Amino acid sequence: MGGRLSAASSFPRLRCAHAEWMSELLPGLWDLPLHHLSIPGSHDTMTYCLSRTSPVSRKESWLLQLVSKVVPCVMQPVVLKWSITQVLTVKEQLDTGVRYLDLRIAHMLEGSKKSLHFVHMVYTTALVEDTLTEISEWLENHPREVVILACRNFEGMTQELHEYLVGCIKNIFGDMLCPRGEVPTLRQLWSAGHQVIVSYEDAHTLSRHLELWPGILYWWGNKVKTDELIGYLESMKSRGRPDGLFVAGINLTESLEYVLVHPAASLQKLTLSNLPRLSAWVREQRPGPARGCTNIIAADFVGADSFVGDVIGLNDKLLCCGQSPSVES
Repeated sequence: MGGRLSAASSFPRLRCAHAEWMSELLPGLWDLPLHHLSIPGSHDTMTYCLSRTSPVSRKESWLLQLVSKVVPCVMQPVVLKWSITQVLTVKEQLDTGVRYLDLRIAHMLEGSKKSLHFVHMVYTTALVEDTLTEISEWLENHPREVVILACRNFEGMTQELHEYLVGCIKNIFGDMLCPRGEVPTLRQLWSAGHQVIVSYEDAHTLSRHLELWPGILYWWGNKVKTDELIGYLESMKSRGRPDGLFVAGINLTESLEYVLVHPAASLQKLTLSNLPRLSAWVREQRPGPARGCTNIIAADFVGADSFVGDVIGLNDKLLCCGQSPSVES
């Protein structure tokens, strides 16, 4: 689809590696709220299907939009290489164990009245409604797995479109939606039949719908160098963990200047070359309620290495350190 890259030659696909990891957690973790668990996430989840023919997002800099219009045959492939952060489809990401999906939603000026796409510098071929349906179908086949959908960006969205989107969310997920309140535990979610937490970064829409949760804090370093990104994340940890769900993003970020100076490079090459150092940092983390603990950790190119398994494996530290409650299975 569109600008989707071939992953086979770049890194092995880890399909279905952790498709049931939540249901397979030891009972000692069932009564911990989700924000005290370690949860793998994908950054800019839908970029595997960015369109090669879409215009540059109108939220991008005027310079990028200008260059893309003047020399599209040169600039468009370059923009695409630096926009794609995932190569696995949303179903493949869920199969690998990803449970936080970063959904950047937009309405294209050229699009039909209620056709919503995803966006990261350019727009996707995939429609939001179709993708939400895919996620719902996957959840029906995995009844004890829970996903967190972070709906954000909202480029070109009117209030009418927000209401349309929320209507789609309600219609597609129905009773799977967990209403806003205290962060639940897995046991509570399973008991109620809830599988979806939707965070929504629009205050007006949020106030009108109890099925929506506030936007989830994302620690975004905006760094192109790994040591600087890790330094930023450690600085954020030193300030203490937030009260609710939050994300530590281990995604490297390039500037327009960097892209123009490195036309032969790509975000994939940048990420894969730095994975060993980023993975080492991930394995050092610890979930839980204490100061300096992490919760959701989101990455680019999930499935490229042991990232998902490493994040899930951090939950074992809660058991070995006696932080989990004593429960009966």
